[in-house]
Amino acid sequence: MSLVVQKYGGSSVADAAALRRVARRVVETVRSGHDVVVTVSAMGDTTDELIELAHEVTDSPDAREMDILLTAGERISMALLAMAINSEGVPAQAFTGPQAGVITTEHHGRARIIDVAPGRLQRAIAQGKVAIVAGFQGLNEETQDVTTLGRGGSDTTAVALAAALGADVCEIYTDVDGVFSADPRIVPTARKLARITYEEMLDMAASGAKVLMPRCVEYARRFNVPIHVRSSFSGHEGTWVVEETEAGGDMEDPIIAGVAHDKSEAKITVTGVPDVPGSAARLFEAVARADVNIDMIVQNVSATNTGVTDISFTLPQASVPDALRAIEADAEAIGYAGLATDDAIGKVSLIGAGMRSNSGVSAKFFAALRDAGVNIEMITTSDIRISVVTRAAHLEKAVRAVHTAFDLDTAEGEAVVYGGTGR
Repeated sequence: MSLVVQKYGGSSVADAAALRRVARRVVETVRSGHDVVVTVSAMGDTTDELIELAHEVTDSPDAREMDILLTAGERISMALLAMAINSEGVPAQAFTGPQAGVITTEHHGRARIIDVAPGRLQRAIAQGKVAIVAGFQGLNEETQDVTTLGRGGSDTTAVALAAALGADVCEIYTDVDGVFSADPRIVPTARKLARITYEEMLDMAASGAKVLMPRCVEYARRFNVPIHVRSSFSGHEGTWVVEETEAGGDMEDPIIAGVAHDKSEAKITVTGVPDVPGSAARLFEAVARADVNIDMIVQNVSATNTGVTDISFTLPQASVPDALRAIEADAEAIGYAGLATDDAIGKVSLIGAGMRSNSGVSAKFFAALRDAGVNIEMITTSDIRISVVTRAAHLEKAVRAVHTAFDLDTAEGEAVVYGGTGR
């Protein structure tokens, strides 16, 4: 008998009918001879609705109270799913994140899992029960406060539970049939990938692919947890995310795993920065103190007659106010002349392990953008990824052009997004 951890996203548990459908799938897995632990997200748009409600009450909701509020969404899902499974004749028991032993840091809204003590889950499994766990949440042992894990937190919860329980697989159920070579809402001819390496999936996720979050993939890679991404709306085989040695075949064929895009970033340009040792360090130390994650960085060549330069960097749009406040607070130490922001940008990324040993990939990538009339503003590369920043208005055109240029289109029919969200 194997142990399977299943995670169901918000679109998969959006209403009572969806919950009953998930319950039947869980029961089918149990009756196939598996022990099952399930992690659930909040139903549909519940989290967004709770956030909106909080901001109707106050302009600046307290972070601790927000975590208490937001964890209610997953608790509703877990209880209802447990009821639905019980009604199918299979015993099930629901657990909050803290009850499941998920221990986190104390950073409200963006806590990280530091340990899982799965004793209660193991006892439930030993009693023949399906354990249903509320995703996205945990407990900080020092403060004894409930915390939330931020975006993609339920995926991370599922992988962390799979690692702690020694599960054979972590199945991530969403409303698409797996990981595709591009977002099927933008590229209907995107092909489903049978397998993808942790490294490729991590770069896809970090570059904007929403089917899995980077923290979830990183956790899976660290503990070697096989992930099976599949749809809760169909019975099709999905995509396996595994180590490179388990991916099968020649990892240089195909060269490219996929094309990812991201509309959620903005650009800050700091003008008139003194081109002397330490200037960039002071700038990014200020940004780091604001706990802002930076993606791309470009520094212009210094003008010889002025001795100053401009530095541009990209970051999540939601982090722009924090970054600006941090830079302005250190204005005297940094010594810059001005600040400019731009939230009308988009990022396109080409990802593939085969890029390491194949020449000409960059040339083909840039040629595809040129032929589509897409201008490039920033470029960054790694050994398996090329990313560029362009205008947000040109982003979808860029994605389709690059996808076609690398022969990633499939003739097998259009990809289906069952729930309409791609999550």
